[in-house]
Amino acid sequence: MRHIRPLRRSPLARWTAVAVAAVTLAGCGLGGAEDSGAPGPAAAHGEVKGKVSLQTWALKPKFTAYMEKVISGFEKKYPGVEVEWLDQPGEGYSEKVLSQSAGGTLPDVVNLPPDFALPLVRQNLLLDIAASDPAAATDYVKGGLDAYRFPGHDGTYGYPWYLNTDVNYWNSELFTTYGLDPKKPPASLDELVKAARTVKAKSGGRTYLMSRKPNLIDLANAGVPIMSADGRHFTFNTPEAAAVLDTYRAAFKEGLLPKDVLTETYAGNTKLFSSGTAAWTTAGANYITSLGTDNPSLAPKVVPSPAIGTPPLYVQGLSIPKNTRNPAAALALARWVTNAENQAAFAHETSIFPSTTASASDPFFSKSDGSNAGDAKVLAFRSLASARVLEPVQANDAVKTLINQQIALAISGQSGSKEALDTAVARADQLLKD
Repeated sequence: MRHIRPLRRSPLARWTAVAVAAVTLAGCGLGGAEDSGAPGPAAAHGEVKGKVSLQTWALKPKFTAYMEKVISGFEKKYPGVEVEWLDQPGEGYSEKVLSQSAGGTLPDVVNLPPDFALPLVRQNLLLDIAASDPAAATDYVKGGLDAYRFPGHDGTYGYPWYLNTDVNYWNSELFTTYGLDPKKPPASLDELVKAARTVKAKSGGRTYLMSRKPNLIDLANAGVPIMSADGRHFTFNTPEAAAVLDTYRAAFKEGLLPKDVLTETYAGNTKLFSSGTAAWTTAGANYITSLGTDNPSLAPKVVPSPAIGTPPLYVQGLSIPKNTRNPAAALALARWVTNAENQAAFAHETSIFPSTTASASDPFFSKSDGSNAGDAKVLAFRSLASARVLEPVQANDAVKTLINQQIALAISGQSGSKEALDTAVARADQLLKD
């Protein structure tokens, strides 16, 4: 959930807030490595027995009972198996994974979001589950599997576990007050700017519709290729990307965005929405529920709609090291944790969505209870069929920071849009080499 950037906390804690982007290992300097001679796909087929370890990321203590039930079910299904469950704190998890990989002590099944998996794939440390488990291609949603396919590396290096995406949220009361139809909210950038102009004019500049600057996701939704096919170079300095920044710069100059949107004092569009200062925000599927705590009078007035363009996909998954001593049990355990039944049970406890194709017919996700919160959940779930990871895993925190700095210069008019994008691409490419 998406996007970003507070402390390194549990991925679930971040996803149930607004939008999440996991902290990244992609810039940690791990290069290619020779094959370690670890067991390959052929060794993954065999009797499921013996000891197998599973590492999760900050699920204790809130989800201890859930995980213990999942593990107990697996051990019951395979009486010859003993599962050791390891749960690491949210803080410092990336460093822990790097330390384990360097020491050859990664557990048999390990929770790795795609950006954590990439440096291990570059080291040839993870099992290709596409080769080991061909049925995975039809049992999990395409976007989730695609998240574990990396340019320059054949194969799929993780089972998608739980997913999330963003939807739009509109303040129907403000829409009606300012002569807009909350049942027909903007569905493109041009429509958004037009509606923002109406809100400004009729509110006397007291209320905003647009309340954030653009990012890589906005560029991707404009059809801009963010990276080269081989994943070695950023490519978002195109005329189409410059046009997006030009549009936002004109809107900023016109006063359609808050003046502090480019500064360190910017509160964030969800906070502005919650306070009634902005009439639009993007957030995860549970946002209306959390808003009910922050602003109970506003929550019933919120109308959800699908994300503009391609919905962003946020993925957590389970990967298997190539040097696992028990590949058969490791694959079976990863499959068990991520099966439709266990994922559905997890989703009932927290605000995530399952990654299996079998979950499409589950009424818990596919049918609304008639509330606006229920409508938002169904919208988000339906969006998963077309959702994609729009920010490449190579765009780590350092890369996104410098990109955001250049975008801010362009929006403020201190730099030309194409010039800012050229600078961002050059500096981001340099970070990839460092």
